[in-house]
Amino acid sequence: MKKTMIAVLLLGGMLAACTQKSTNENKDMKQTLQLTEEWDKVFPLSEKVNHKKVTFETQYGLTLAGDLYTPLNLPEGGKLAALAVSGPFGATKEQSSGLYAIRMAECGFVALAFDPSYTGESSGEPRRTASPDINTEDFMAAVDFLSKQDNVDAERIGIIGICGWGGIALNAAAADTRIKATVVSTMYDMTRVSGNGYFDADDNEEARHAAREAMAKQRLTDPTAMAGGVVNPLPEDAPQFVKDYYDYYITPRGYHKRSGNSNDGWRVIGTQAYANARFLYYINEIRSAVLVMHGSEAHSRYFGEATYHYMVEGKAEGYRVIGQPNPNPENKELLIIPGASHCDLYDGGYTELEGKGEPKNLIPWDKLSAFFEKNL
Repeated sequence: MKKTMIAVLLLGGMLAACTQKSTNENKDMKQTLQLTEEWDKVFPLSEKVNHKKVTFETQYGLTLAGDLYTPLNLPEGGKLAALAVSGPFGATKEQSSGLYAIRMAECGFVALAFDPSYTGESSGEPRRTASPDINTEDFMAAVDFLSKQDNVDAERIGIIGICGWGGIALNAAAADTRIKATVVSTMYDMTRVSGNGYFDADDNEEARHAAREAMAKQRLTDPTAMAGGVVNPLPEDAPQFVKDYYDYYITPRGYHKRSGNSNDGWRVIGTQAYANARFLYYINEIRSAVLVMHGSEAHSRYFGEATYHYMVEGKAEGYRVIGQPNPNPENKELLIIPGASHCDLYDGGYTELEGKGEPKNLIPWDKLSAFFEKNL
């Protein structure tokens, strides 16, 4: 009997010690970030909103940095609908996502633009690394943060994903039912383009095997090598969409020192997991509202159209799987904006290169606001 009691006490002590250790480790996961206090965005601060820098944690122990924008005149005691915004893939919150957030705050929403894990001012080493799981968690952690704000109605939270973060946003919306409405703008499916190449030109076993061989060698020769930033200087014979990327990321129109796309890109092996994953398998089961917005002239338009059709119908060109039609197709919408290129939907577009022209205002802010007002 005594031996049994001693064993129980020892086991209890060990469990208590483990619990204490786990608690301490969780406390240690929160990291202190050195955030820039100066206004260093590529867009001006609006006089209609309040702004503050914030941080929040993900379940992977990473601390993310964000800019929280709120309408200047909040209703007394009232709670507002809120939005989390991120993207493009390789960009920072000082660029397109921050502009979307500040415009939505002007429309009456609490809006959070955040840097993904390993990117911008957010934590994570080595820098500029990406993961389908971690990046999806980034969006869900942003929803956690917004849900806990005193001025936010936790039942009225939506998300906006731009470019490569459009596919990530839909993956998050498929996984997290707290997300009540989603807008994807000028979207990429990063898993599809990573595995199949642009326009599915490398969608075959031989091409994928060669890419896997190259990545395997890269891990042993130079795992820190960077690639994927916008080509600079710009070749005269570059495709138009490469010229568009240059115009946004390299010129004063959108350049930012912390943006991978504006500088040296990503770790070559930092996005390896994307090539063997597929984000959008379950998006045909998203019951909440979704707006897919794309430009008619965008090289990436095929992503948005295929995504919309698979989400609604359970099948689409470029998708190998066939699923059931969506249970709520009536709240899904595809919006094609005439004359807009891929990068026009980053900031509204400019009339000439070098960022010196007047904005085209091709982003339908009123449409986005009305969509979220209706569905949140």
